[in-house]
Amino acid sequence: MISNKCKYAIKALTHIARHNDGSKAVMTADIAREQGIPRKFLEIILRDLRNNRILESKRGKDGGFRLLRPAEDISLTKIMRIIDGPIAMLPCVSLNYYRSCDDCDEDQCEVKGAFEQVRDKTLEVLNGKTIKSLILK
Repeated sequence: MISNKCKYAIKALTHIARHNDGSKAVMTADIAREQGIPRKFLEIILRDLRNNRILESKRGKDGGFRLLRPAEDISLTKIMRIIDGPIAMLPCVSLNYYRSCDDCDEDQCEVKGAFEQVRDKTLEVLNGKTIKSLILK
């Protein structure tokens, strides 16, 4: 299950992509109001996305946020890993956050194979979904 923070990050990015023609930044207050995201929480999320080079921000009268790369280059996998960390349900099957399970011998584990399949299918779907694909619905 993804966190509310991750869901809000995706909603914020789709909002910015939908309302950004490349020349005008989108204000935090507008995103918060139109997407129903608590503003203080949104500010933390947008900062995380900016720090991970998904967004750029500008202060002042014409300030706000813009996508730093095209919406078709921002996968849900990337956003989920930035906000929530591992996508895999078990640490021993994670591609980017691997660690062995404390109570398990991986060579003899009965459940590892099933969760590798879950991970692979999940990544197949998420890698194929981008911010642009969500706004084209």
